[in-house]
Amino acid sequence: MWTRRWFPLADTTITRPAPSAAVRVGRLSGRAAKSSVAILVFLAVWEAAPRTGLVDSIFLPPFSRVARTWFALAADGQLWENLGASLGRALAGFLLAALVAVPLGLLIGWYRLADELLTPLLEVFRNTAALALLPVFVLLLGLGETSKISLVVFACVWPILLNTISGVRTVDPLLVKSARSLGFRPVQVFAKIVLPASVPTVFTGIRLAAASSILVLVAAEMVGAKAGLGYLINAAQYNFEVPDMYAGIVTISLLGLAFNRALTALERRLSRWRG
Repeated sequence: MWTRRWFPLADTTITRPAPSAAVRVGRLSGRAAKSSVAILVFLAVWEAAPRTGLVDSIFLPPFSRVARTWFALAADGQLWENLGASLGRALAGFLLAALVAVPLGLLIGWYRLADELLTPLLEVFRNTAALALLPVFVLLLGLGETSKISLVVFACVWPILLNTISGVRTVDPLLVKSARSLGFRPVQVFAKIVLPASVPTVFTGIRLAAASSILVLVAAEMVGAKAGLGYLINAAQYNFEVPDMYAGIVTISLLGLAFNRALTALERRLSRWRG
C-alpha cells in the first residue's frame, strides 16, 4: 500500500521587466501620431479648398490665415478677455449643475420613494430645450450674468442627472446582494459598492454636460453680451471679419477639447479600481 505525497508546485510566474522610459515615450508618441492623422487631414483639406477654388476664400479663409488671426487676437489680449468671460460663466454653470444633479441623481436612483415623487416633475422640464427658454431667462433675470449662468445650469443638469440615475440603477445586483450577505449596512453598500460602480456612467453625463455648457453659453452670449466667445463670433459676423469669426470658433473647439481631456483624466483617477 502506498500513500500519495504532496509536492509543492514550482512558481512558474513569469515576471516581465517594466518597459523603459524610452519605450514608454515611443508608445505615447505612436498613439499621439495615430490620433492626429484625422485632424491633420482635415486641416490640410481646409487649407487647400480655398486656395484651389473649391470654396470662396472670402467665406472660408485658409486655415493658415485663420491661425495668423488667432495669434493676432491672442497678442492684443482680445482673445483672452473673451475666453476668460466665457470660461468663467461655463465653469460656474457647470459646477452648479454638477453639485445639484449628482446628489439628486443618486437619491432618485437609490430610493424608490424619491423616484416616485420627483420623476414626473423632472420629465416635464427635461423635454424642454434649453435654448427655447433663453427668452424666458432673459425676461426673468435680465441680460446680465445671472441669466447666462442659469441657462447653462439648466442645460447641464439633465445629462448629469439622467446618467447618474442610470449609473445607480445598472449596478450589478449580485454585488449588492453579496455585500448585504456579508453584513454591510445600507450606507456601506451605497458608499462602497453602488457609488464606485456608478462613477463611469456619472462621468459620461458630466462630459456631455461640459460640451453642453459651452454650446449653450455661446448661443446665450450672442444676445446682449459685451464679452465672451459668442459675442466675439457675433461681432465678427456683423462686421464681416470672417477670419476673426473662425478664430472664435476654433477657440470654442479647443476649449471643449480641454474640458473633455481634464474630465477624462479625473475619471481615470476615480476609477482606478476598474483596472
